[in-house]
Amino acid sequence: MCGIVGYIGRKPAQDIILDGLRRLEYRGYDSAGLCILNNGKFELRKKKGRINELAAILRKQPAKGVTGIGHTRWATHGAPTDENAHPHVDQSGKLALVHNGVIENHQQLKEQLLAKGHKFISQTDTEVLAHLVGKHYDELQNRGSNPTNTTDDGTLTEAVRRALKEVVGTYGIAIIHADHPDLIVGARRGSPMLVGVGRDENFLASDASAIVAHTRRVVYLNDLEIVTLTRDDFHVSTIEASAVSPEIREVEFSAQDADRGKYPHFMLKEIFEQPQSVQNAFRGRLSPEEATAHLGGLNLSPAELRAIDRIIFVACGSALYAAMVGEYLMEELGRVPTECEYASEFRYRNAPVEKHTLVFAVSQSGETIDTLAAVRESRRRGHRTLGIINVVGSTIAREVDGGTYMHAGPEIGVAASKTFTSQVTILVLLSVLMGRMRHLGATRAAEILHKLEQIPAKMERILQQSDGIAAVAKKYCEYRDFLYLGRQYNYPVALEGALKLKEISYIHAEGYPSAEMKHGPIAMIEPRTPSVFICPKNAVYDKVMANIEEVKARKGPVIAIATEGDDEIRKVADDVIFVPKTLDCLEPLLTVVPLQLLAYHIAVMRGCDVDKPRNLAKSVTVE
Repeated sequence: MCGIVGYIGRKPAQDIILDGLRRLEYRGYDSAGLCILNNGKFELRKKKGRINELAAILRKQPAKGVTGIGHTRWATHGAPTDENAHPHVDQSGKLALVHNGVIENHQQLKEQLLAKGHKFISQTDTEVLAHLVGKHYDELQNRGSNPTNTTDDGTLTEAVRRALKEVVGTYGIAIIHADHPDLIVGARRGSPMLVGVGRDENFLASDASAIVAHTRRVVYLNDLEIVTLTRDDFHVSTIEASAVSPEIREVEFSAQDADRGKYPHFMLKEIFEQPQSVQNAFRGRLSPEEATAHLGGLNLSPAELRAIDRIIFVACGSALYAAMVGEYLMEELGRVPTECEYASEFRYRNAPVEKHTLVFAVSQSGETIDTLAAVRESRRRGHRTLGIINVVGSTIAREVDGGTYMHAGPEIGVAASKTFTSQVTILVLLSVLMGRMRHLGATRAAEILHKLEQIPAKMERILQQSDGIAAVAKKYCEYRDFLYLGRQYNYPVALEGALKLKEISYIHAEGYPSAEMKHGPIAMIEPRTPSVFICPKNAVYDKVMANIEEVKARKGPVIAIATEGDDEIRKVADDVIFVPKTLDCLEPLLTVVPLQLLAYHIAVMRGCDVDKPRNLAKSVTVE
């Protein structure tokens, strides 16, 4: 969940690493640090807090040199302190290491190192790993050993290899050594790492956004691979010292795509990007002539798709709520029994899964550790596993049997917005595709696809109401508890709306099916507990209206998300935000947008850090 940047070249490393850390701050912002080699000595700077705290130190004490590593931290082992910030050095003080992940056997390793006289200054598992690599390096040096088996190997790389064979857990690491000023070594297991390929310079990072301003040519490391970088070249091998022929790929977004532009926050920018990102999700995938969708990356023939008799979506967070919309879509349009599973639970369950079951992993980053583990468990059991992913070249995208990319562009705000609607869009296409192979008629399918093409323009109309939604937010921003209620397709939207409010404003909020309110949550209703009802004019409109009346009878404030032209709801709700009319199955693409804006404006009015909410990070790569 943390961020790593490494640079080796001819330019000042400090500026490149610091800029990369700023671009990665959404991955972790408890502390930050860097270590740069300067004439065989370390220039080590690290500080608790945001990147600006580190930048302030560097203005007073610049770190000179052309080789270095940096890190922005989301704390796992050890509180956010200066001592626990990365990089960490080994016992000799000549090796520096940054690390994402969790070393599960760090305590056992630490005890072994303490017995050999090692001393530690932090509470982190990372410092243990630095000492372990340093121990192996010193042992190899003392033996006069240079165990070169391949051209990319050397003493430092071999020390990393030997140390990682003792490690239980996950890691993405970057290492420099004072005796090797022209070398960076990296490795990964369960935590993303990539090489940025430049001219007279190379990069190492946990996320392409950190280096895309310098190069868009990257190599994604696989688990149990080690890379050795110089300024002119790089070599990849496995932990068992087998050589690897890496594939260089092109990052599909630019540095400008990862900037805020005219917007005060990334989240607001990404909310406003949704008309374009939804269009990107369906562009080139609609077939009006055949009244179906084409998703070429599924790698399944029509016969194989027809043979599927059950679908399981595995996901976490907002992706899970998008998948829940997909469950409704797939069962209504595709007529395929479907269920959603928390990826973190699915990976440890022994649920019976029939032979003709298709497992779909839904993930923005393609690196979520629980979702990745669920994919691997599914494949071990012999099930065809596909993905709906945003980040091209991510680990899940490379490990699934097929799938589809969202093409939403980089999402920097920690709270998902445009990727939720992109995921729902893909799920609409998938459900129409499966339905057309079964019972879904051409007329109905063509109508759905036609109405889907109208969604971006309708989103634009909702976004034009941002100032009006801000006025509603101002009215309720000091309240401490919210209920979000919706039915059918809009029940997952209620969950997503509540999650957005919790994530960025720290207000307690819960989402429920509207009718479930009577079975417990209604006890919470009172004048200081607003209820946000998602109540468009659809098949269950009258039922939801009855639920609204029950809240009003108990003096609860009501904010309603309703269909344009609905005069009836104005009579009962305290505040109404209108969305354009569309088909029931497409409503989540519209009804979620005002909920995103409502959460955003409330968080801003409360003085919260919208893009970097406390305790959260964008991509959860640790358990």
